[in-house]
Amino acid sequence: MSSRVLNSRVCERVPLHEGFLRLYRYVFDIEKHEGGRELITREVMERGDAVAVLGYDAQRDEVVLSNEFRPGVKAAGEYPYRDNLVAGAIDPGETAIDAAVREMHEEVGLELRQPLVIHHGAFVSSGGTSERIALVFGSVDTGNAGGVHGNSDEQEDILTVVLPARVFIARVRAGEINDLKTLVAGYWFAERRARDNENAC
Repeated sequence: MSSRVLNSRVCERVPLHEGFLRLYRYVFDIEKHEGGRELITREVMERGDAVAVLGYDAQRDEVVLSNEFRPGVKAAGEYPYRDNLVAGAIDPGETAIDAAVREMHEEVGLELRQPLVIHHGAFVSSGGTSERIALVFGSVDTGNAGGVHGNSDEQEDILTVVLPARVFIARVRAGEINDLKTLVAGYWFAERRARDNENAC
């Protein structure tokens, strides 16, 4: 962050589309780094805040992910059925932990125990959306994990994916997983697991 505090203000906010995603045209009055001011116009997607959760079974050394159709990936011309973290919107009045517990049950049918917030909310792509995603880690029992889950009212069709932890980490490091929230949590998990293994020796 710059040492000099710059100011900005919203001059106009015009709704362009309000559906599953909400799109607005903003006019901002911004202060420039080298002095002066400028009016800029940007379209911004507003979706609210969300949570993504990595479930880990320490007894089996396995992680649980979800696999579902991702429209943005299909629109980008790639195979759209992806292994990602369990994730969903944080509803009004919910905390990130509340949402993580709910989403883990809804999307993969598992109970999330001892949830820990890894990050309170990182912007997904701050040049075009106000959405922030909190990252949560917790314990699950993968012994009976499997099947297809999801909220039918939201047209969710989610396959439960259980991976050995070492396989998940290898896929993250190899770039086979290219969902950003899953990558961030994967690298965090790899560091934590390595540290825990060192301490166990």
